[in-house]
Amino acid sequence: MAPWFTRSRNIAHHVKRNMGSFLRPAPTLGDSSWSRSPACLGNSPALLWAGRLESTRAQKLVDSDSENDAHLRDDDQAIDFPGGRVMLTSEMQFIPGYPQQRVHCYRLMNNNGQTNMCSSFEQVSKEVAVKMYSDMITLQIMDTIFYEAQRQGRISFYLTSTGEEAINIASAAALSPDDIVMAQYREPGVLLWRGFTLQEFANQCFGSKADYGKGRQMPIHYGSKKYNYFTVSSPLGTQLPQAVGAAYSLKMDNKDACVVAYFGDGSTSEGDFHASLNFAAVMEAPVIFLCRNNGWAISTPTSEQFRSDGIVVKGPAYGIQSIRVDGNDALAVHNVVRAARQMAIHEQRPILVEALTYRVGHHSTSDDSTKYRPVDEVKHWEMGQNPVNRFRKWVERNGWWSEEDESQLRSSIRKQLLQAIQVAEKMEKPPLADLFSDVYDVPPSILFEQEQQLRETIKRHPQDYPSDVPV
Repeated sequence: MAPWFTRSRNIAHHVKRNMGSFLRPAPTLGDSSWSRSPACLGNSPALLWAGRLESTRAQKLVDSDSENDAHLRDDDQAIDFPGGRVMLTSEMQFIPGYPQQRVHCYRLMNNNGQTNMCSSFEQVSKEVAVKMYSDMITLQIMDTIFYEAQRQGRISFYLTSTGEEAINIASAAALSPDDIVMAQYREPGVLLWRGFTLQEFANQCFGSKADYGKGRQMPIHYGSKKYNYFTVSSPLGTQLPQAVGAAYSLKMDNKDACVVAYFGDGSTSEGDFHASLNFAAVMEAPVIFLCRNNGWAISTPTSEQFRSDGIVVKGPAYGIQSIRVDGNDALAVHNVVRAARQMAIHEQRPILVEALTYRVGHHSTSDDSTKYRPVDEVKHWEMGQNPVNRFRKWVERNGWWSEEDESQLRSSIRKQLLQAIQVAEKMEKPPLADLFSDVYDVPPSILFEQEQQLRETIKRHPQDYPSDVPV
């Protein structure tokens, strides 16, 4: 790079030295050179050239030397580096690795459901607010019953969203049905908001014949083409680069939509996270990266994952506008995601949202969080920072909800869900042949061989295979 800078400076110096009088800025109206201009020109723009052509050779040399000095001084102050002008300094100073003050967290509603009177935000209508709260309750009940079903051995695995209901529902309410969702595995509330039924949830968890994934995925790995919700995959972070590619496709097609990629704080330790942010920033893709920072990546606390101030500070490093929001404040989440969507689509840019929340439940049915975190900590968040209770107080304060409404809703949802489970449990399982379909247009011979081997093994050891799977 050094020879390039040297040649560029020499060329610029040569041009300025020989053409300096023409490159200098025009004189101001108060400049004495105006008085030497022909009267017939008046105040026309031609005065610029008329005045400059009257300069003497001696004046040219003085001006040229002054410009050379200014150029040299300018070279001492900044570098025209690819990507932008960089200012120079003689003071050696390292950028702090951790700021003295943490990035502020956007909040509209306190734990008592009271909004800040000084806050200006997009008001939520009664219809939307009641649906938001109803879906939060539905998600709570769904988590409780499916979790119990796993403990009874009726399904193989489950994972709850307890403590993170506001992020699920409020963010979904701020999106358009045309927006594409790339979820992790703790966002079933987004599907619930879009119209996925309790029966469809049960079909997936029980792996019935009506499951859209044909029983080939773990429970809670939902997907719906109808609702623009890409099927969940277990490996962390894989949905992030996919989200950027999908967002760029929307951009190329001039669609009035964006992609929302949900992920937890643990995913930010994956390389896919960093590659995706850089990819999105460079391609100016309309994608919202929504991180649920719930404090724990299974048993690893955030303090052992990174030394930065959470996730929000990672965005600006890649040139991405970012914001931190109280993930237990449904109004704040709704307002932030709504604004982020507008920016992503109309400005064609990625946005990073860090939602601070807490995973009240165990990581999954395979985890016992009491082994690595104090019970008092969990109780503090469950009772004092509960997002559902907070939003209920706000809805009740507006006169849109009552104790009777609460009782009727909980009773109704519970009955519907238990009925859906009974139907899914009794439903026939997908046939064995479905294990080998939907990948190749023309299956290769090796798949035929594997299917044949599996069928022969089942015949020899029928007691080791489920009897309700059609062979």
